[in-house]
Amino acid sequence: MEFWHGFLLITSVHLLAAASPGPDFVLVSRETLTKGRRTGLICSLGITLGLAVHIIYSVLGLAAVIAHSQPLLTAIKWLGGAYLIYLGWQGIGAKPKQPVDLVDQSANQTIDRQSLTTSQSESTFTILRRGFFCNVFNPKAPVYFVAIFTLVLSPDIPLWQLSIYGVWMMVLQMAWFSTVVMLLSTLVIFKRFQRFEHWIDRVLGTAMIVLGLNLIFRSR
Repeated sequence: MEFWHGFLLITSVHLLAAASPGPDFVLVSRETLTKGRRTGLICSLGITLGLAVHIIYSVLGLAAVIAHSQPLLTAIKWLGGAYLIYLGWQGIGAKPKQPVDLVDQSANQTIDRQSLTTSQSESTFTILRRGFFCNVFNPKAPVYFVAIFTLVLSPDIPLWQLSIYGVWMMVLQMAWFSTVVMLLSTLVIFKRFQRFEHWIDRVLGTAMIVLGLNLIFRSR
């Protein structure tokens, strides 16, 4: 397959995959709406780094092994489900916070909620790790990358070309979630959701628990 033909295929397929609703999208939305633009972007970077793990083992040919090994897939589903439940439980336990008066942001229509709260901010590593493991423990990833690297693309593609495709998928992933973060962190969105911050955390936390339980029970 020609380089640019594969490039266009990767771009179209992966953009559709990144934009589809799932645990990553729910997590980024929750982090942005409740903790701000900075947290949302760091979480997005963590998700992108998690994607690198899937790309590396796919290039090495391990994706097919994982996708066709029921015990491995089951273990990943249990780990992923348990981690989503853990994240969701943290959201359900969110407490109401003191409303913050907003100043005129006419010069800049985006706002970082972390700069408007007196609570202790999470470390960058903690936020990064949360996004990273949310993506790594996604049991659909091995199956998806088997389709990408063995069906959409030819298996005899040289390593350098696969590497470029892999880096490009990470760029697309980060670009998509960065766009989501920037949209959700606009001043208009912030004003609308400011008073319901803890309810957003609880609702999206519940959604993550449902996703986690669905993974676990389907693996049985």
